[in-house]
Amino acid sequence: MTKRFENKVVVVTGGSDGIGLATAQLFASEGALVYITGRRQEPLDSAVRDIGHGAIGVQGDVADLSDIARLYDRIRADHGRVDVVFANAGIYQQAGLEEIDETHFDAMFDVNVKGMVFTVQMALPLMTEGGAIVLNGSIAGSKGLPGQSLYNASKAAVRSFARSWTTDLKARGIRVNVVSPGGTETRMIRSYFDERPGVEEIMNQGVPLGRLGQTDEVARAVLFLASSDSSFVAGHELFVDGGVAAV
Repeated sequence: MTKRFENKVVVVTGGSDGIGLATAQLFASEGALVYITGRRQEPLDSAVRDIGHGAIGVQGDVADLSDIARLYDRIRADHGRVDVVFANAGIYQQAGLEEIDETHFDAMFDVNVKGMVFTVQMALPLMTEGGAIVLNGSIAGSKGLPGQSLYNASKAAVRSFARSWTTDLKARGIRVNVVSPGGTETRMIRSYFDERPGVEEIMNQGVPLGRLGQTDEVARAVLFLASSDSSFVAGHELFVDGGVAAV
């Protein structure tokens, strides 16, 4: 099998679980030198074992700029460069407009928006010409899904970043794109369904393909956007949602 990322240095934030872990595993299988982050050390260590191929875990929270800086300090010391960033770390909280408080607002935007900005910004001094940045968005950024307006807005910001950063970075040949999953089979969404019997069936009825996505399906889309296979794709949002946004 052709290894599209042989000896490429790849960063995956939020790589301990779900889409981040599946994507890190796929990058590593294609020859990448993978660095993942996670807030909790034990799941991070477990993910590193699952990924194999010499993957390295750096514990940290993207909402804490000193943690992001420590990640890139480690990569600078090890390799002196970054070829690909998958800015994946994010959180989901549900709250109607009347329920939103300052704590909820700060938590959502500190991780999903501020963390995204500085994950990318701090990578730039290390990024190679022609590198790739993939941001993890969501179909929620294009929808008015009820009871989660802050989450929707945070993901709409991610979409906007890809447009602006594409023009900001064009002189360096660094492409920025967004992968936007729909409902995807992860531990988090499974817990959500377990607490709300019948919701999964309702959700699947709204998906043209009639099911949840799988994490490896999203991961394959990320690798496409990060690879030379998408060399003329920039500022784009790729929906991996079973047709929800398009149909």
